[in-house]
This record gives sequence, C-alpha cells and structure tokens, in this order.
Amino acid sequence: MAYKKDSIAGTMIFIISLSLVCSFMITGTAEILKERKLVKKRDEVQQFVLRAANIDISGGDFRELFEQRVSPKMVNLDSGEFVEHANLLDFDERMAAINPDTSSKPKKDTAKIKSRADNIRVFEVFDTNGKLSSVVMPIYGKGLWSMIYGYLAVKPDLNTVENIIFYEHGETPGIADFVTDPQWTDLWKGKQLFDDKGKISIKVIKGGAKAGDIHGVDGVSGATRTGMGIQRAVEFWFGVEGYQTFLNQFATTEAK
Repeated sequence: MAYKKDSIAGTMIFIISLSLVCSFMITGTAEILKERKLVKKRDEVQQFVLRAANIDISGGDFRELFEQRVSPKMVNLDSGEFVEHANLLDFDERMAAINPDTSSKPKKDTAKIKSRADNIRVFEVFDTNGKLSSVVMPIYGKGLWSMIYGYLAVKPDLNTVENIIFYEHGETPGIADFVTDPQWTDLWKGKQLFDDKGKISIKVIKGGAKAGDIHGVDGVSGATRTGMGIQRAVEFWFGVEGYQTFLNQFATTEAK
C-alpha cells in the first residue's frame, strides 16, 4: 500500500522513521563515547600506579610496562583478603564508596570521606626479575577545600614509603600546588609509616621535620590545613578501617 508523502499517514511514517534513525545514531554515539571514557580511565590508572611505583614511563609503552610488572588485586578491607572481581581496571572506587550496598561509614572518619568502599583495588608491582618491589594503594581525604586523591606505594617491608603521588584536588591554586610538586612528594620517600609498636606515626610537620626524623615530612607554609588533610588521609587508610588488616595478612602470606 502506497502513502502520499504529504498525507497524514506519510508524515507519521516519516517522523517515526526519522526518530528511529536518530535514536540509533545517539545510542551508537553514546556507546562509542562510553568506551573512549573507559579507555581513558584505564590509561590514567595505569600511569598513576606506575608513577607511584617509581617506574619511568617516559621511554616506553606504559600499557606494556603495566602488563609486565603490575598485578591488580581486589581486597576486602574488613577481612584483608583478596576477592575475585572481573575487569579490575574498570572498577570505580568512588561509585562503590557512595553506593550503600558496597560501602560502609567509618567509625572514626579522620579523613572526612563520609563513606568507604568495602572492596578496593591494590596493585602489586614487581621488578624486572619478577620480585615484589612495592604495593601501590589508593588514598584520599579532605584537605582544606576539597577531596585530595592519590596513590601511596610501600616497599616489600610494608612500612617504608616507596613514593606518593596526588592526581586530583581542588585546593587553593598557587598555595597548595605543592601537592603535585615532586620536590615535596619526594620528601616522603624512605619515610616509615609505622613505629616499632606498629602504630601509624607518619606526620606532616609545620615548620619542617627535624633531621633524621624517619616519620616526619616537611609541611608547607601557608598550606597547613592541606598538609594536615593529607596526613589524616594517610593515617586513616593505613589504620584499622583502611589497609591495616590487609597489610597484616599480606605480610604473612606474600610479602618477602
């Protein structure tokens, strides 16, 4: 049966056909953009982890380096045990942390994060001989104005800081830029997170740490609140509601 183009039926068929074509185009475009966003996020995670592990990514393919030297794992923070999870590089800690079904509220929220994902990714990093060289763990907490997000890597003794990096914050420009300044983050290298009794003892010290202080990191004048926020974030994430149970388990099973 033929329809005249300018008839009511013809007009309706044209509108419906055009709507279907447009919806298919929008759906296809959305899927392409979604995949591109996931690829970008995976690439960022891989680069951040490699940087935190002190692996130079300037001279090679960071994806290949990550594949060769990094093993992502999912950890349940309450039990400290590894749990199965597919597509770890696509896991979104932030969404997990705000979902009531996959998160919990800290009993002592020193980092001011309000809620914490029950499961979180950690990254075992190996040297070129296949020996464990560090474990990289995400950290975040409230600074003066914003959440500060980063990664902290510890050496196989699970106490000595290999490196720390921060990749996102909304602190005061020009004052809190030290957060991403390698001259400041390098001060963390070699510091001890815990004292001899296993108590978290890392400190960001206003006015500067004394020579030989294995737990002290120099604070930055004018940015005391930001520095304290970072200290509290580290204290929380390496405390009992963070990675402490996992580190205790890991020390007896895998760390050498």
